[in-house]
Amino acid sequence: MTHINLASLEVGQEVGSREFHLTRDSLVKYAGASGDFNPIHYRDDFAAAVGLPGVLAHGMLTMGVAVQVAADWVGDAGKVVDYGVRFTKPVVVDPSEGAVVTVTGKIGEINADAGEVRVDLTVIFNETAVLGKAQARVRL
Repeated sequence: MTHINLASLEVGQEVGSREFHLTRDSLVKYAGASGDFNPIHYRDDFAAAVGLPGVLAHGMLTMGVAVQVAADWVGDAGKVVDYGVRFTKPVVVDPSEGAVVTVTGKIGEINADAGEVRVDLTVIFNETAVLGKAQARVRL
């Protein structure tokens, strides 16, 4: 378990960074776990027919991998007490190369009285932010 000294933290301090490689297999596994079998997540022909640039990762999958940076930093996913994002751009998952999503977490706010920290997450795919206002509140 990670022990974090609240007094040593500063707003703007980076708490972690990680790359997540999503593949078409990742999408199939997520669809099975979530029950979201929308064909835009696995059929190129269907995605093209509805005007998409390709098969898209599930938004909730992208959201789920992003919060992992905050959970890893605090050492216990149960300490993430609030989490929200705005979906801004899709993650297109190439059939052979997949997609790499890079997530960086920085401290956005410290509430010493509550023993909580807001971790602001920057979530990038192809040099573009794909989640906006991605913020996880963790209890230390």
